[in-house]
Amino acid sequence: MAKKNKKRRQVIEDEPMISDDVRESIVAIGLIAVGAILLLSFFGLAGNVGKTVDGVLSQMIGLARVIVPILFFGIGATIVLGDRRFLTVKNVICLGLFLLTLDGLMNIVFAHGVTDLAIVSKYGGQLGLLGSISLVSATGYVGALTIMAAIFLISVIILLNTSLKTLLAPLTGTFRLLRGKSAAEVAAETEDDEVSFDDRQAEEEELVEPTEEEIEAEERAIKSVGSDDEDDAPFMAPAEQVMTSTQHRKIDMPFDLLDDRSSDAKAGDTERGKDIIIKTFGQFGIPVEVMDVKVGPTVTQYAIKPSNGVKLARIVALQNDLALALAAHPIRIEAPIPGKSLVGIEVPNQTIGKVCLRELLESKEFKNRKTSFTVPIGKDITGSTQLLAVEKTPHMLVAGATGSGKSVCLNTIIISLLYQNGPDDLKVIMVDPKRVELGVYAGIPHLLVPPIVKADEAINALKWGVREMERRLDHLAKFGARDIDSYNAKAKEKMPRIVIIIDELGDLMSQNKRDVEAVIVRIAQMARAAGIHLILATQRPSVDVITGTIKANIPTRLAFAVASGVDSKTILDIGGAEKLLGRGDMLLSSPDMSKPRRMQGAFLSEKEIERVVKFLKDENPPDYNYQITEGASSNGLAINAEDQDDLLDEAINIVIESGKASTSYLQRRMKIGYSRAARIIDLMQQMGVVSVGEGAKPRDILVTEWPPAGKARAASQFAAVNPALREQRNPPPAMGELEGAFIESEEEDDLDLDEELLANLDEDAEARFMGAPVSAAAEGEEDLTARG
Repeated sequence: MAKKNKKRRQVIEDEPMISDDVRESIVAIGLIAVGAILLLSFFGLAGNVGKTVDGVLSQMIGLARVIVPILFFGIGATIVLGDRRFLTVKNVICLGLFLLTLDGLMNIVFAHGVTDLAIVSKYGGQLGLLGSISLVSATGYVGALTIMAAIFLISVIILLNTSLKTLLAPLTGTFRLLRGKSAAEVAAETEDDEVSFDDRQAEEEELVEPTEEEIEAEERAIKSVGSDDEDDAPFMAPAEQVMTSTQHRKIDMPFDLLDDRSSDAKAGDTERGKDIIIKTFGQFGIPVEVMDVKVGPTVTQYAIKPSNGVKLARIVALQNDLALALAAHPIRIEAPIPGKSLVGIEVPNQTIGKVCLRELLESKEFKNRKTSFTVPIGKDITGSTQLLAVEKTPHMLVAGATGSGKSVCLNTIIISLLYQNGPDDLKVIMVDPKRVELGVYAGIPHLLVPPIVKADEAINALKWGVREMERRLDHLAKFGARDIDSYNAKAKEKMPRIVIIIDELGDLMSQNKRDVEAVIVRIAQMARAAGIHLILATQRPSVDVITGTIKANIPTRLAFAVASGVDSKTILDIGGAEKLLGRGDMLLSSPDMSKPRRMQGAFLSEKEIERVVKFLKDENPPDYNYQITEGASSNGLAINAEDQDDLLDEAINIVIESGKASTSYLQRRMKIGYSRAARIIDLMQQMGVVSVGEGAKPRDILVTEWPPAGKARAASQFAAVNPALREQRNPPPAMGELEGAFIESEEEDDLDLDEELLANLDEDAEARFMGAPVSAAAEGEEDLTARG
């Protein structure tokens, strides 16, 4: 008993007397009070203490003492608001330079050569006097004035985080008005000044009139499809531009749009729980001590320390016995707790606490975040807000059974990103095959396309993501930037981050697993530097949906309550999710965690989402790009020059010779990787060489020859831009038709196959013939010769 009381006293002594929030509030009040006293001392309203302080400050920094109370007020307000981004070492150094150069400038300009302290204290004080005397003696009066002014301007620019042009904009505008220009002309000139050199060059290029030779060349290029004199180059769609933006629209949404209905959890009698745990383990010959108790939103964790020599497997094996003794189910044993030599026993609370998104957004941890792409996931067992930075966890997998809180988690991620980023910094593509959860976001300015519900449009959007990723990576390489952050820090035209959200991955995988998996893996492997991110959600955690390649490239995973331990291992590679309670209770696994961490996700109601969406719709209209869901180009069949592959011609010939058009077959024959083989198959499909994949059914091969040059090459290009050819599923024209054509040509003693057959066959047969059945025509000629 004495031991127990001693341990309780030790736990009480270890707890701080004053919490961090209270301590910060005390410091903030003290700083604001000091600033108020300093301000009153300037007017002689602070008594003898105020006079003394004012005299000391006047002798030291002169007129600059007026800034000191403002600094105290600002620092106190910053601590109260919890936003400490201004309190950095860089800003403190710049503030010191600002005061020093301000005092020096006042002494150089108003008190040059004066050493009387009574006069000096009226301007720059002793600090400014020392700086100005040493600098004037070294560089002269004009040199010292120039250096002081330069350092002063640099410190102001760094403190305000702005450019010299922006800082001097009011002065330049006033000067232009004084010269007699109207306000409208000044505004127009200011806008012209902000146009970059690249924009001006682009405008000049648009104004250049095309020559007659260029017009004729364009007409020949238009008529070249299907003609005899077309060149050997394959049909190419114009290369798309990298998505950038010179605007930086910010939408400041108030937190009043969200509800604040958080409630605390009730764990019950923790002392009784400790006694039951000690007694239960003692009955099985395992002496333990309860070292700590933490009450979280969902569960209460009892941290126990077993005696030396006790195997952890024996403790884990008593999980059901503990559940019976505590009359709580299910309980989860974490052996050991990461970073501690203790075992955690997690027991469900009698009343589960409610965590709201507004509480997370107003938390101290979220306010001290480093980037605007930080997602508050929920609260852990200690009650701390857990954050995920998109830069460190670029892709995320969310899985769990129906009703476990998976869709609510997706909504909290989306809303938290919308609160932090404007439509020029964040673009979103939403795929919602269930047509239930994400349709409410239609019309917000952050969307690139309306929420996608069709599988073929979703696949086109993912392929567009791959093309946009490659364009961005090429652009970054030309610019000499490592990733999107370093690029946006230097470039005037910023690249927005793109987040692709798929609410039900299982539905897409069931319709076209091969294409969907290949595109997802490619984005997950390479899109981090390009600023393209994936958030995948599924309620069917099976190996057919969450494949090995997807898991290998998406290490950040959120597991909600599932039916069995097998499902938990499919998601997290470890059991435990089957012990979760549902309603937002989850396990988070990320690369920087040794083991999954349990936490309670935030709740977000439909009314809150509707209020946020309505606010965003009222601010800005959406700007949709429907080509994203239509495919690679307007007709869906042309291919970009940058999408070409060096092995494309060889692969087409292999497919034609073997009669097999599959990714695995190209892998074996050409000894290439899966991603490249799948990409080549996609290119063949876009060019009309093979048909669209239909699940397990093999693809049809739509051409029979692929020479690198000549008429057959031109015919294949004609076929690539003819939608009728790709959709056609009938066999080539019957031999009877060909024989009739040859008999007519023999009677006329003219075997000009190209003109005769193209005149008699219908449009679809013409397309098929020009796709390459020249060999079939030759076989018909040999057959007729043999009969004759």
